[in-house]
Amino acid sequence: MKQILSNSRNRLALIILAGVVAIAGTSMAQKPRTVKSTANAPEVPVDTRPIDRENNRRGSFSPVVKKVAPGVVKVFTSSRVQPASFPGGGQADEFFRHFFGDPNMRPGQRQPGAPRQQGVGSGVITTTDGYILTNNHVVDGADEVKVALQDGREFTAKVVGTDPKTDIAVIKVDAKNLPVVPMADSDMVEVGDVVLAVGNPFGIGQTVTTGIVSATGRGNMGLDYEDFIQTDAAINPGNSGGALVDSEGRLIGINTAILSRSGGNQGIGFAIPSNMTRDVMQDLIRDGHVTRGYLGILIQDITPALAKQFELKDSSGALVGDVTPRSPAEKGGVKSGDVIVEVNDRKIPNSRQLMLEIARSKPDDTISIKILRDGKTRTLEVTPKALPGTETIAKNGGPAAEDTGTLNGVAVDDLNNMARNQMRLPPSLKGAVVTDVQQGTPAAEAGLRPGDVIIEINRKQVRNAQDAVEMTKNADDKTTLLRVWRDGNSRFVVVDEGKAG
Repeated sequence: MKQILSNSRNRLALIILAGVVAIAGTSMAQKPRTVKSTANAPEVPVDTRPIDRENNRRGSFSPVVKKVAPGVVKVFTSSRVQPASFPGGGQADEFFRHFFGDPNMRPGQRQPGAPRQQGVGSGVITTTDGYILTNNHVVDGADEVKVALQDGREFTAKVVGTDPKTDIAVIKVDAKNLPVVPMADSDMVEVGDVVLAVGNPFGIGQTVTTGIVSATGRGNMGLDYEDFIQTDAAINPGNSGGALVDSEGRLIGINTAILSRSGGNQGIGFAIPSNMTRDVMQDLIRDGHVTRGYLGILIQDITPALAKQFELKDSSGALVGDVTPRSPAEKGGVKSGDVIVEVNDRKIPNSRQLMLEIARSKPDDTISIKILRDGKTRTLEVTPKALPGTETIAKNGGPAAEDTGTLNGVAVDDLNNMARNQMRLPPSLKGAVVTDVQQGTPAAEAGLRPGDVIIEINRKQVRNAQDAVEMTKNADDKTTLLRVWRDGNSRFVVVDEGKAG
């Protein structure tokens, strides 16, 4: 089963992203839902040819639009209106209440007689057999998802997987020989490049707008992993999930958010780069969730004052403030005070870019890190591990793998000092803390919930998350006896996988 990834959005992101969704009429639930993949992750080809920036004097983009438009779809969602709670306050409160219900209602409590809510967004076909990229906020919480092609055909879509940390979702329709939008290498995009945004603003029908790339590498929008392409091409509610393409008609981004005081386009739109969407899409199709690399370091940007103190030529790179004991970084030789300037020969301008590069790495794949230490350049070989909290007890090895594990849909993490302090746990308590339980699973029905600490599995002591993973592999009996610590007491929980529908 897949793990549900938690999403932490700050107030600015809610105003941008939820505002886009609200005007389009799509609800936002607390957790995404996933269904089991039916195919191996597709290898999406990438067109790496550079744009002819010197001789591009195109008088019409009609040929580009004809190439791209068939591969951009309308996404229709339907859901029961759910109350939602948003952080922050101020002028946005009444806006959110109008679209999402009273935020003061208890989580999970329905409004009396709550009507069904319809939403409209966009999506981009990436494979001929029906895999479609869109935004998580377009399909999040939807009971039903449908897509409409430019030629008039409509399909019911399944949600293959969602990643709220990047606001990316993958949906699938049962069809063959579909038109696709080819992908470009978004790392080659430059400020000033001409771009076209294709989508379904306000549900009025497919619309094309044009502009330029205003900036690259934008962040601070409230998502965990951000590397936005900024454009002045008109992006409005309903464009979410649509295509941002270059002058050759190749996908360079998925339109996601706008910065607006009015709720409509004001010339500042953001798209998730195609390289990031491709990586996330392949993980979601193959595993149902995104596995990100982890080094175990605390990092910060380098200010001019820090650059002077560390005798650096400029402020590029990421300064290591602390290294977690026994972490991949410590084992690889990284020390506090190191300045990381490259990862796998890619320049690191700041701490956010370093986080993105490490997240893109796969656990157990060795990476090369160039550092500055005491005025000298060194190269270290480091092997990242899976980001804590993204380990699922029962892992999905793809459609060909036979799931012989138990506790499907449960995600665990090691019980570290931060978790102990937050939950006021005894210093001597050992176990694996539950970080997520997928709704509708036997584990959820048995009462297991995030925050529980699994201290025994089938009467055997659990010391950490790896113990929990190993103890639930290749189980002969689908009934699992858990002893968990909750609210200062231990209790037993029986999870019967044999009753799973």
